[in-house]
Amino acid sequence: MTAPTDGATARLAERLLGMRANREVIPPDPSHSVRWHEHDYPSPLARWNYHPEYEIHLIRKGTGKFIVGDHIGTFEAGHVSLVGSGLPHDWVSDLEPGEVLERRDAVIQFDGKWIQQAAVTVPEMEEVKPLLDQSARGIEFLGRSARAAAASIEAMGETEGLERLHHLLELFTILVRAPQEERRYLAEEWFRPQLDGQAAAVVDIVLEYVFSNHAGNIKMSEAAALVGMSEPTFSKYFKRSTGQNFSDLVRKLRLAHARRLLEHGDSAISDICYEVGFSNLSNFNRHFLNDTGETPRQYRQRTQN
Repeated sequence: MTAPTDGATARLAERLLGMRANREVIPPDPSHSVRWHEHDYPSPLARWNYHPEYEIHLIRKGTGKFIVGDHIGTFEAGHVSLVGSGLPHDWVSDLEPGEVLERRDAVIQFDGKWIQQAAVTVPEMEEVKPLLDQSARGIEFLGRSARAAAASIEAMGETEGLERLHHLLELFTILVRAPQEERRYLAEEWFRPQLDGQAAAVVDIVLEYVFSNHAGNIKMSEAAALVGMSEPTFSKYFKRSTGQNFSDLVRKLRLAHARRLLEHGDSAISDICYEVGFSNLSNFNRHFLNDTGETPRQYRQRTQN
């Protein structure tokens, strides 16, 4: 793909200037223990953001790329994740020009203090606390656990009162007791970005540029120009704001796309190498092995069996 046109660059710059320079503020819901809501994509709510509340997130439709902390991955319908307090995140769908995915996301958000307070009078809630500790890295749920969790999330949105609370506790039970093979921990344990609202806005613009050009010629100079910075300033700012180098993010995105193609298709590995933006097969194989501990061929054989 080619770099953004002047018009696309202008639209991205407008988004940057129009964003509030603070973290996402989660409005309290006095009539419910936790907040449940849904939204379309694109949406002002769908951007690189962070908040002190914990978040359980369901993608209902479409495919795309996501970033949680310093982890880059791909998603499809049925993707369920738990994002810890203060951990930045974003899901970016693959869209045709002008396309809107209605009700793409179903989201549950809650204050960790609520769990602490509930556990005082309902000791069974103590079982949830280790899960919240683990969510500091972000957790993607897989297989049967993800399907069961998605059903409970949807049921919460369709019910009220005690029945809704029942489905919430059901959801907690599913996530707490999900076997390790149905969990994927996302961000590195040492991940600690220095993120404020303005940094979140800058990173959101850069992510849109990278995600929409991952198979093309991505240049740091173009990313820096989008946010009005010199390359040296941008490099330091991006590292401080995301916990990773710009080149590392691009490499991780390309490898994540390669994993999806290996899991769901039968294209030759050499074709996948060039499709995701690598220009050298041996370089692709080396980075893939370092990232996954397997060669592309071994990864395909394991995930397609």
